[in-house]
Amino acid sequence: MDINASTLRGIFTGLSTAFNARFASTVSQYGLVAMEVTSTTSQNEYPRLDELPGIREWIGDRNVVRLGAQTYVIRNRTFEETVSVPRSAIDDDQIGIYTPVAGQIGQHAAEFPDQLVWPLFKNGDTALCYDGQYFFDTDHPGYNEQGNEVSVANFTAGAGPAWYLVDDSQVVKPLVFQKRRPFNFVSYQDEKDANVFFKDEYIWGTSGRCNAGYGMWQTAYKSKAALTPENFQAARTAMQTIRKRDGSVINLRPTKLIVPPQLEGVARAILEAERNDAGATNIWRATAKVEVVPYLA
Repeated sequence: MDINASTLRGIFTGLSTAFNARFASTVSQYGLVAMEVTSTTSQNEYPRLDELPGIREWIGDRNVVRLGAQTYVIRNRTFEETVSVPRSAIDDDQIGIYTPVAGQIGQHAAEFPDQLVWPLFKNGDTALCYDGQYFFDTDHPGYNEQGNEVSVANFTAGAGPAWYLVDDSQVVKPLVFQKRRPFNFVSYQDEKDANVFFKDEYIWGTSGRCNAGYGMWQTAYKSKAALTPENFQAARTAMQTIRKRDGSVINLRPTKLIVPPQLEGVARAILEAERNDAGATNIWRATAKVEVVPYLA
């Protein structure tokens, strides 16, 4: 192949197309537990959104809740994946074998939010969130029906593989995926570039800026107890009885049962079978949707 500016532009266009096509077609799962927030600076500072009191009757002065008295920060980080292609591959018209590589990089970029979000979610019982407790914990500061402070749990200890209940109907989700600059495909292929002159190779790759962090712990429950109808009910009840500062319930709906692959069969038996093990009507059928996430294995 005759290597010139025109052929290099054509090669980049083809590789970029493969990157973008695979990026667009790749299915990700981070949206099950993370709300996406656009960032325009090096970091975002979030107020405690669980302090929102809800709508009330206006009697006298407005009840002003000052958000920001206690905040938490998510700092953006930069990530990249880069490959080099020897000039001889272009000379010998072998660029076609690198098209799948560009597509694979596009898939990696699309899946990367999963790789940030799911380890955070999985390890939430050992990582602190905004209230100073572990994200999944047995003694979050909370409130009872009278508005008195009590300890509230969104975690059950045990020896088995963990499973999770999540309310993904809320605006504020358990985690935050913060996007500063999206991943795109870039090249370093000009004949005057140092890599071409000194190393006789072209460089292509992607980079982006983003990060993930913890959001609202009330919208997720983690259990390491055996996944049984009884334990499912207990976790569901615990979520649905979490209250605001004034004693009213938050109105959480455990819409998703998220499990690792090894618990898929048990989860589907609880939520999809028409009858339980005793042959009676399965009262938990369709009360939540099963989602299997390999990152939780």
